[in-house]
Amino acid sequence: MRNRVPRHFVCLTFDFDTQSGFIARGMTTPTPLSRGEFGALASRRILDFLKSHGIRTTWFIPGFTIESWPKECAAVVADGHEVAHHSWAHIPPATQTREQEEADLVRANDAIAKLTGRKALGYRSPSWDLSEHTIDLLVAHGFIYDSSLMGADYIPYHARRGDVAELGKPYKFGQETTLLEMPISWSLDDYPHFEFVRTPQTVLPGLQSARAVMENWLDEFLYMKKSTDWGVLTYTMHPYVIGRGYRMLALESFIARLAKEGAVFLPMEAAAAEAKAKVFS
Repeated sequence: MRNRVPRHFVCLTFDFDTQSGFIARGMTTPTPLSRGEFGALASRRILDFLKSHGIRTTWFIPGFTIESWPKECAAVVADGHEVAHHSWAHIPPATQTREQEEADLVRANDAIAKLTGRKALGYRSPSWDLSEHTIDLLVAHGFIYDSSLMGADYIPYHARRGDVAELGKPYKFGQETTLLEMPISWSLDDYPHFEFVRTPQTVLPGLQSARAVMENWLDEFLYMKKSTDWGVLTYTMHPYVIGRGYRMLALESFIARLAKEGAVFLPMEAAAAEAKAKVFS
């Protein structure tokens, strides 16, 4: 990495799923759907807080949400936040054929273009589960970054295609693409920490202390400052999760501490542009 200036960027990202994730999992009785619906209400308080602090962020919005909650999605755009791609129906690409995945990709991007006036440049897969075709499709459709992989923590990298993993054989690394990977982590996602989910197949306990989780998230930023003079750290949140009142209080304190520690808040598209200029120039 050449010509680095000590700066530490934070991307606050919101997966604005509303009911889509529950529908994709077959959870279509009234109560789980109402959990997703709460995200529409909570989005307003999140936007108001971000606006009061002059922070611009990235909202990964499924086409389902754009078409089901148009006023709430228009408010995201009106406040100057980036709208990025998060599928149409919140179906993990790994469960789709190439044709199904591409059709969903196009449908969602058409919805984003109607909302914002342009197609998305960034992508995040539902459930962070890419298919063997996803990278090729993203490159073919003109995306500049993905935010679904976990091969790094603070330094973006170029996503590969064609990796081969076979039991009992050495790993075969595929070809680097032009697609920039903005890495994420389940540990920096609010959903597994906070959401209680009970299905016939599994129980996700969630319900952890909001302030304890935010302390862990803060420590991740402090370690980035300690270990690198330039980096990007991505936090992933869902309005129907982080938007609960006591979690909002913890989030507000957390963001204030990040600012005090020198975090530079950027939408993910802007952070990707910084990475291209600083890391790969």
